Amino acid sequence: MAPEPALEGHLVSTETQSPQVAGTTGPVLSISDLHISFKTEDGPVDAVKGISFDVEPGEILAIVGESGSGKSVTSMSVPGLLPKTSSITGARRVEDLDLGGLSPKELRKHRGNDVAMIFQEPMTALNPMYTIGWQLRESLQAHHKDMSKAAADKRAVELLELVGFPEPDTRITQYPHQLSGGLRQRVVIAMAISCDPKIIIADEPTTALDVTVQAEILGLLRQLRDELNTAIVLITHDMGVVADLADRVLVMYNGEIVEQAPVADLFAEPQEEYTKRLLSAVPVLGSRPAGRRLLESESATPSEPEISDSEVAERLKAVEEELAGDVKDEAPALELSNLVLEFPGRGRKNKVRAVDDVSLSIQRGEILGLVGESGSGKSTVGRCATRLLDPTSGTVSVGGRDITKLSTKQLRPMRRYFSIVFQDPASTLDPKMTIGESIAEPLVLHKVLSGKALTSRVTDLLDQVQLSGHYRNRYPHELSGGQRQRIAIARALALDPKLLIADEPTSALDVSVQAKVLDLFLDLQQRLHFACLFISHDLAVVDLLADRVAVMRKGQLVETGERDQVLHDPQHDYTKRLLAAAPVADPAKQRERREAWEAGRYTLAE
Repeated sequence: MAPEPALEGHLVSTETQSPQVAGTTGPVLSISDLHISFKTEDGPVDAVKGISFDVEPGEILAIVGESGSGKSVTSMSVPGLLPKTSSITGARRVEDLDLGGLSPKELRKHRGNDVAMIFQEPMTALNPMYTIGWQLRESLQAHHKDMSKAAADKRAVELLELVGFPEPDTRITQYPHQLSGGLRQRVVIAMAISCDPKIIIADEPTTALDVTVQAEILGLLRQLRDELNTAIVLITHDMGVVADLADRVLVMYNGEIVEQAPVADLFAEPQEEYTKRLLSAVPVLGSRPAGRRLLESESATPSEPEISDSEVAERLKAVEEELAGDVKDEAPALELSNLVLEFPGRGRKNKVRAVDDVSLSIQRGEILGLVGESGSGKSTVGRCATRLLDPTSGTVSVGGRDITKLSTKQLRPMRRYFSIVFQDPASTLDPKMTIGESIAEPLVLHKVLSGKALTSRVTDLLDQVQLSGHYRNRYPHELSGGQRQRIAIARALALDPKLLIADEPTSALDVSVQAKVLDLFLDLQQRLHFACLFISHDLAVVDLLADRVAVMRKGQLVETGERDQVLHDPQHDYTKRLLAAAPVADPAKQRERREAWEAGRYTLAE
């Protein structure tokens, strides 16, 4: 791994830095008796219930807890980014500044300069209508009125270099949709650090990042803290990241703080039962449990869903029979042959080859894990497999039928055969549709169910992803990131697909909910026997789920084989580097692994 770029020379000049940073005494952020509630059609919902904590200058405080615990709501309240349906009481202070007493116009002056945000879902944080260079330049010039366009463009390139963005000089003209999830996250991080804020609130900053880039980003955040005394509030569900980066950990559940302690103490001797459950649910690379289940208390025997109306089962069976003429039972569920995809650039010479001669197959009922760094082309492969992107050359066969050249009309019936779960749930759910309408949409479009049978199926799908029926009338913005991801999974399973493309399906889930969803995923896969292309940067999750593993680098497959061979006896140096960068949920062990990683001495996870 190349050494991290030095911060010197890249940060904003000292004239633009706050004079209070170096000499600050006392907390840089102080939260006191914070209460947050939201108005809903079912009545007020209390999201945060009287919490208090301080963050000292240069301290990294991690806030952990399951989806809906209130951790993201707490962080969004600091810069005043909660919707109008929220009601906030209590004190929120940055040094001597009372944020609660500021108008929206006054708050805008302090966002970026005093408090910066790294958002969980980069696709919704970036404007799809503008290039990433334009958006970085706009952010810089908004806070530095005297900065010229040329200076802002130069600074934007420096920021992208600082966060490890490849070829920033040429790719700065690209739009967000042309970037992988990890590259979009790096753009968001670059925007957050552009004004040297006093405190950075990082809401799942490494959710979309592969393990090698994650190691670099965590090193960057640590370097910012060390050199600028920047405080960081880290909102995350990744206990390996907590062990690697945090000084202190605050555990939230149901809107309350249940435990807080120095990071070493919390991992060594957790006091509360809830904290113990969180830590026990963390998947660990190399310790795949018998039966591939994380929650031993749950029954490993899959059960049929409770269907109140027999029409549901009959219509879903009819869909399968209709597809029998289009696909061949003996053929692989998915087969890619010499797949190539190039994105256009400015001029013929600037084409970007995202996928370069990739060939792989997935058999019926098999799970293939696809791993690699951000920008390696793994998500692009998934989109080609479902014809959301048309390949430049090569073929895509689903159930033995080549779908590469099918027209939109010919392809529509085949879409009942396969489904996809995307990485960013907020960008895939229609904000104008209720949750129930979103889940029902595939069933309605393919004319499978209607009336009471449709209602019954939606309720059953919500139950399968651990959400109660009353969520059906809510909208996506009223749910946490993890809850939105579960809705996306329910929608993808609506038609009982035979092939599922899962692009980071658990990336937004905390460890306890992730364990439930992964166990549910395995139960569903065993019952429905669907094949799955499971795209992920979490090697421990891939180790838990996959039958075989394929590793991509710069658009090419570099290693493919059985799970045990690839993840526990890798042959390619790149695969070894990926495994060495995976964080472990043990602060002492992770410190040793980080030091070895930074020195270039790669050691495999135990």
